[in-house]
Amino acid sequence: MHIAVINRWPRFHTGPRWDFSLGRFEDLINHQHHQVSYIVDAVGATGVLADPAQIADLVEIDDLSDFEAVCGAVQKITDHVGPVDRIVAVSEATLAIAAEVRAALGIPGPRPEDVALYRNKLRMKEAVAEAGIRAPRFASCDSAESTAESAVDFARATGFPLILKPVSGAGSRGVHRVEDEAALTTLLEQIDTGDYELEEYIEGPIYHVDGFVGEDSQIPFMAVSRYVNDCLAFEAAGQPLGSVIVQASPLRSRVEEFARKCVSALNMASMPFHLELFVTAEEDLVFLEIAGRIGGAEVPYLTEKVFGINLFEPWLAAFSDEKVTIPSVTGDPSGGWLIIPKPEDLPARVVTATSMRQKCPTVWRELVPEAGEVLPVGGSYDAVHSGRFILVGDEADVEEDIRRIIADFHIETVRVSE
Repeated sequence: MHIAVINRWPRFHTGPRWDFSLGRFEDLINHQHHQVSYIVDAVGATGVLADPAQIADLVEIDDLSDFEAVCGAVQKITDHVGPVDRIVAVSEATLAIAAEVRAALGIPGPRPEDVALYRNKLRMKEAVAEAGIRAPRFASCDSAESTAESAVDFARATGFPLILKPVSGAGSRGVHRVEDEAALTTLLEQIDTGDYELEEYIEGPIYHVDGFVGEDSQIPFMAVSRYVNDCLAFEAAGQPLGSVIVQASPLRSRVEEFARKCVSALNMASMPFHLELFVTAEEDLVFLEIAGRIGGAEVPYLTEKVFGINLFEPWLAAFSDEKVTIPSVTGDPSGGWLIIPKPEDLPARVVTATSMRQKCPTVWRELVPEAGEVLPVGGSYDAVHSGRFILVGDEADVEEDIRRIIADFHIETVRVSE
């Protein structure tokens, strides 16, 4: 089989960073059994660590979201090596383009209509609602039946606050909590309404479920976690974001069954998933969104540490048409993670930053910038933030240490000129 991997991720060979260490294409795709080619941008090229003698071809392009450029890269590889049988894409940012290229070139694998079910927030909520799963009330901001005026009508009928968010995207980038009609009207004038939706605000903590869906939409592995704070507070207000793996309880069992219904409603198969849901004060479960990929932030690293499962391994096996195996999990382990975002005034040079290892015994890994290091503008969850922590232990102990880090962690920085 000839496999083309689209890669935009770097790899860090030295130092304390662990980002992208689990998506080891050179180890998880058999380069001797298969022909393996790569399509990369400049950053992604640094993440290709296979022996050059085992790489069928490598094409670097400027923009991995450029449909014509990616199609051209596939054609160049085809001319040089032979027809491509599979296209592998494991980043949220490349799932859609890979599906479009497969459809255009007749390569087997998920098509745009398949990917839309777990990328388009309107489509996914429509599907789960049709399956009888509770989801927030929602409306497109721009369609034949939903102009800006009808978006305001929806808001009046639903009530404030509301959530205004991009139809596609990851994390909470571009998401707004809208408090009143005046704020909504202003925002609708500032955005491309065709790319946005309005959603009922649901009160309650947010949980996430990370796992792998088999060929028959069964879930051989999943882990239920509860966020500490939420993604919107991290993106919009610079608040710390954390998560704790939930140990056995009646609520966890209900969330697991909820996850099974969601992946079945979306016809997901042979892929990882990252599901988010609300748990209301009455313990009602309400769908938030789902992604057909491995969870971001520290999710994959904690999953491997706590459960011994690298979710990239079954995913890449499924892409390669090889047998998918999931190691069995024993016991009822827990762990968690925490990211304390960069300071607001960037770029900034670190003067001092607090290690929390001595104060918090559940800390397994921490990434705290050293004095003199400059924190640049930009970056997602995997950037070098003010502090990143992965913790392992019982659920209560881990959450206690997460809250202790939030309370006691200190970083001092000074702004530097760009």
